[in-house]
Amino acid sequence: MAKKKTAEAKTATVAGKPSAILDTRVIYCGDNLEQLKKLPDNCIDLIYIDPPFNSNRNYEVFWGETKEKRAFDDRHASTHAYIEFMRPRCVELHRVLKETGSFYFHCDWHASHYVKQMLDQIFGENQFQTELIWKRTTAHGDTRGYGHITDSIFFYTFSDSFTWNRQNRPYSDEHIESSYRQVDPETGKRFMLADLTGAGTRNGETGLPWKGIDVTAKNRHWIRPPTELDKMDSKGLIYWPPKGDMPRYKKFLDEDKGMPLDNIWTDIPAIGSQSSERLGYPTQKPLALLDRIIKASSNENDIVLDAFCGCGTALVAAENLNRQWIGIDISPTACRVMAKRMRDVCGMKEDDKLWRIGRGFVVRDLPWSEKKLRELPPFEFENWAVIALGGIPNKAQVGDMGIDGRIYPVSAVPKKQAGELEFMDVWYPIQVKQKDKVGRPDIDNFEAVMMREDRTKGFFVSFDFSSDAMSEIQAFFKKTGKSIIALTVKDILDEQIAYKLA
Repeated sequence: MAKKKTAEAKTATVAGKPSAILDTRVIYCGDNLEQLKKLPDNCIDLIYIDPPFNSNRNYEVFWGETKEKRAFDDRHASTHAYIEFMRPRCVELHRVLKETGSFYFHCDWHASHYVKQMLDQIFGENQFQTELIWKRTTAHGDTRGYGHITDSIFFYTFSDSFTWNRQNRPYSDEHIESSYRQVDPETGKRFMLADLTGAGTRNGETGLPWKGIDVTAKNRHWIRPPTELDKMDSKGLIYWPPKGDMPRYKKFLDEDKGMPLDNIWTDIPAIGSQSSERLGYPTQKPLALLDRIIKASSNENDIVLDAFCGCGTALVAAENLNRQWIGIDISPTACRVMAKRMRDVCGMKEDDKLWRIGRGFVVRDLPWSEKKLRELPPFEFENWAVIALGGIPNKAQVGDMGIDGRIYPVSAVPKKQAGELEFMDVWYPIQVKQKDKVGRPDIDNFEAVMMREDRTKGFFVSFDFSSDAMSEIQAFFKKTGKSIIALTVKDILDEQIAYKLA
């Protein structure tokens, strides 16, 4: 596929920005296909995507400290539908990739072979670099057959001139014990013995005699010219055997960068239940995994794109490694949780003025109008309303006992909290109804919740309330002293509470 002139060649970059025509440190809420079409050609250095797997499984999804839980069926009824969903998106991703850029597609075994075939067609078979195999879990017993414990990450590049930074991993203790057995008596450092010569003769300096040793006669050559060997010897880097055998090179452990990475990754554990970075999202990937990919395939200030952000791990890794980044996700709740993670983990501020001078980030296209909020799926709307109030969405979508979320006053939250918040007794229930006008029966039901839970205050959110509903709220207060705060969506939007999601 012929490429158009690159974005960088079209417009000179401005100070502090990798591109004068491309905004970075932005989270877009919406369909990634539509957003990708707005990006110029050849503008992205590295793309990583981890789209929903075509696994025919139901997921129970918890979002972060807010503990949102929702169940969703896999969106694609068949492998064919999944591939057809992904194909136009991958075409756009290929278009926006720089000629030096890299692309990573993370998937599991259900459709990986079909994904590979699709990507070969879009990127070209010759641009397939490798299939990374990530061991994401330990062995477990499936119902029948072999246990599935790995994911595949397909690595493609746009051309052969792709950015590459060699990555290494530390040696295992067993390798250190077996290979670095020597200890330098002066420094106490471990080292192993390596050859100072290579096979075959050379006519240049590396074929000259050194220290009385005619290396050519042995049908070999020195790995360095004699002048460099002298310097190495003066630094104590050459080992002289007591019996007059060939000298060898001292390869010290602390100077060894480790084992070059291969395509099988077993050294990065998945997110466990006790992991400090765990948000609760079932397909959340560990930060170390994205760190490795971003370090290998980009440089500082390069632009990293994740078009299926989920809980935002790629964005956090990119920010921590001083890369520019762009995130896209169709879920408004996911985008808000992502924004919270950027604030809490990366210490960034969600502020338009700071963003314009390269110090903050922004979230765009969130459905903050009444019209768009009416179009949200019910559970997304509930989450928007609860989080907008600074509350914590309820953990159960079904059987929630009339409580869609809880607000914990600041005084009730310990400075250092571990685990769930249920142990705190000071909280206020939130009820959310995505209806034009809440009536008295809805208020009656919420009053029963407040009496059952013995709460002194509760919050009710909807688009509007009938006069009977408001009258009942007043009567309930006079009778019990318990207050119900009725908030319309317009109340929240006018106060711009959505910008202050906690």
